Amino acid sequence: MPKDFSRTLRVADQIQRELADLIQNEIKDPRVCHHVTITAVEVTRDYSYSKVFYTTLCTPEENLLVEKGLEHAKGFLRTQLAHRMKLRITPQLQFVFDESVERGVRLSKLIDEAIAQDKATHHLDPEI
Repeated sequence: MPKDFSRTLRVADQIQRELADLIQNEIKDPRVCHHVTITAVEVTRDYSYSKVFYTTLCTPEENLLVEKGLEHAKGFLRTQLAHRMKLRITPQLQFVFDESVERGVRLSKLIDEAIAQDKATHHLDPEI
């Protein structure tokens, strides 16, 4: 069983690399800006489905266009994966926007603001 698990991880990793290359170099859809980053891929044990997590450097409005562009290119990307990877079953692709990067940036900004506010408070009242 552990061998199968590691193979699933290797296949997911290979899919991530191939999709990143395909999106960067093969997609001609203007909705899919070249700022799309594939952050992770999860593949089911039977290789029939995969969740592709991505993030962008675009605005929320542009993210909707990117999502539609990726959905439109799904068939093309799956076909190209089949040619590149030579798997018996090429998984169906489901694109999921990865909010963890955006959330991390937001939390980092809040922490920086809290530290700056704390320093300002201590600077004004040195007895605290």
